[in-house]
Formats: sequence, structure tokens, C-alpha cells
Amino acid sequence: MTPTNGYSSHPPQRTTMVENPPPRPSPSPRKKKQSNSWLWLIAVIFVVVLVVVVTFVVIGRLHAQSQLKNVTQQMATPTVLVVRPEQGSPDVHLVLPGTVQPYIQSTVYAQVTGYLKRWLVDIGTPVKQGQLLAEIETPEIDQQLAAAQAAQVQNQATTDLSRITADRYNTLLHTNAVAQQDVDEKNGDLAVAEANLNAAKANVGRLQKTEAFKEVYAPFDGILTQRRVDVGDLVNAGTGSTSQALFQISQTSTLRVYVRVPEMYSAEMTPGLSTKLEMASNPGQAVSGTLVRTSQAIDPASLTLLVEVDVDNKDGKLFPGGYAQVRFDVTLVHPPLVLPGNTLIFRAQGTQVGVVDSDNTVHLKDIKIGRDFGTKIEVVSGIDANDSVILNPSDSLGDGQKVKIDTSNQPKAP
Repeated sequence: MTPTNGYSSHPPQRTTMVENPPPRPSPSPRKKKQSNSWLWLIAVIFVVVLVVVVTFVVIGRLHAQSQLKNVTQQMATPTVLVVRPEQGSPDVHLVLPGTVQPYIQSTVYAQVTGYLKRWLVDIGTPVKQGQLLAEIETPEIDQQLAAAQAAQVQNQATTDLSRITADRYNTLLHTNAVAQQDVDEKNGDLAVAEANLNAAKANVGRLQKTEAFKEVYAPFDGILTQRRVDVGDLVNAGTGSTSQALFQISQTSTLRVYVRVPEMYSAEMTPGLSTKLEMASNPGQAVSGTLVRTSQAIDPASLTLLVEVDVDNKDGKLFPGGYAQVRFDVTLVHPPLVLPGNTLIFRAQGTQVGVVDSDNTVHLKDIKIGRDFGTKIEVVSGIDANDSVILNPSDSLGDGQKVKIDTSNQPKAP
């Protein structure tokens, strides 16, 4: 308990009073200068270290960004395989379809209208030039001829009377028994009568020649291949839509085979070139033929040259109108290049290939295709032998695109 009298039970503490301490001795100016130098050196070292650290950090980040950019660009640049075009063989064995036709073929029509009286030759029969094939009855023309002949007789009588009268008036004119006007009239009547007589004779001659066409003859030596009428049929004159063909005659001792050759081989198609033919009518047997002529013009629709190959058929074993495979063995002066089939790009612009230049830039080139060998195709034009052509091009491949060539799986050059 605390005393209530205001006095503490503890004895008072003694306070010791201390005088001002003696001053410390101040450092010398030389020591103070050395201390400041060390501080500046430490500060400079710290700044240099900080700059070096910051520089390394910035350079590291820039290098990382550059590496990331390069990796991104490399990943964005497609990798492709390329191949060089092969040089095709100059020796070409060209097999093309051809149509077999007779050397001469003619369809015989009637030149008079009438009814077929009889026919004398049936299909497959050899005929000679001028041989009678059929006879036609022409009752209407017979009547016209009879009327024309009667008109000729009538005009002949009129002409004779006009001639006698004109001669008489010409004699009387010398005695002044008739007027000159009357003489001129009689001479004019004679001229008209003679003109009418000539017209009647011409009409008779026309009908007589028409009557000659009642008999139908063969125009040349050959085989009668078609007979399209029978006895009693009404035949019309001419070759129009209302006319009916009577016979068809073909000369088959030599056959013509027409072949359309692609433009790239047109220079090698020269007359005299020997060929081999396989015909559907004579399977398994090769037939020799000779190229005799060409059309000397390229068809703009099919870009082909029409050539004719003649085949000897004196034995009659080959039939016209059929189908033949014609083989041409030619040597090309400039053989085409050959590419794998998986290099082609089919787009609206046509057939293209992708070519990589020395700067690894893609260029799309239009090409013209020749023969197709299945896994390989001939390229007639559009590329060079030194071009690097992309294999299996993607649909997104574009002109001017950068690519990277994969050399690890690079196909060997041919």
C-alpha cells in the first residue's frame, strides 16, 4: 500500500550530473577523400553491373524473339519434294485409232421417177463398169415423150408449109406481084416455125435421154455392198430428202484408213512411212500399210493432223467400214519431257505444274500434255529440263509462294 503521507518508502535516488564530454578528434582530410573514392567506385561498379545485366536480359529476349520468329516462319513455310523432268525416248511407237473406208465408194440414185421393174445384182456381187444393175418403168415419161414427138411432127409440118409460102412470096416479089410487107411477114412466119421446130426437137431429145436412165448401170468396177430397193418400189429422181438410194458400190481392192495424229507428231508424218494395222475384222494379224498423204492442215477443234494410210486388199480379206489400230514407228527430232503423274495441278486455268526457282519461290506454269503412260505423262511444252517440279502439290499452292525443299527424301535425278 502506498503511504498516504506523500512520502515514498524507497530512498531517493541520486542523480549524477555529467559534464560535457570532451570532443572527439575529427578525421584527417586524406582519410575522408579515400572514403569518398571508394563510394564512387562502388557506385560505378554497381551501375556497370546493372547495365551489363540489363543488356544481357534485353539481348536474350531479342534473341528469343528472333528465334521464335524464325521458327514461326520455318513452320509457316511448307516443305516440298521436287523432281527433275526426264528426257523422253526419241523412238516413239504411236498407236492410234483409224476408220477403214473403201478406196472409192458411190451411192447410186435413180435419175427418173418410176417403179422398179427388176434388179439384176445383189449384195456382195462383183460388178464391172457399165454393167446393168436394174430397170425402171416410167409410164409418165413415156407419155411425155410420145407427146413431144407428136409436137415435133406438128412443128415440122408447120415449118415445111411456112418455107414453101416464103419461097413463093420471094419469087413473086421479083415480078412486083406482092408487096414487100407481105414477103417480110411470110419470112417471119418461117423463122418462128423453125424456132418452134428446134424447141420441139430439143424437148424430144431431153425426154429420150431421160428414157435412157430407165436402165441403171455400175459407175466403176467394185463390189455391190448395199441394195435398198425391191421390185415394185416407187423411186424418185434426184438425191434429195424424198429420193431413195438404189445401190451402193465400193471399190475394195485398196482400202483407205484415215487416222488423226496429234499435232506434236505431225512433222514426222511424211508420205511413204510404213505402218502396221490391226483390224477388228482380221484380229491377231498385222497388216502392212503405207502413209500416202496428209491433209497438210491442223484441225483447230481437235489439234490433230488427218493422214491417209492405204492398205492392199486384192485378196478381199479386209472389209471396209470397220475399225483399226494403226501403229506408227517414228523417231522424234525433239523428244518431249516426261513427268510423274502426281506433279499435275488441275485448275480452271488448265493443267499446271509448280516449279521452284533458285530463290525457293514457286512459279505455276501452264503445260501441254502429250501421251499418258499411267504413272508418267509426256509434257509437250511449258517446262524446261532443268526445272525443279513439285511432287504432290497442295491445293493451296500459289504463284510466288515461298517453300523449303526437302533434301532428305529427294528423289534421285533420272
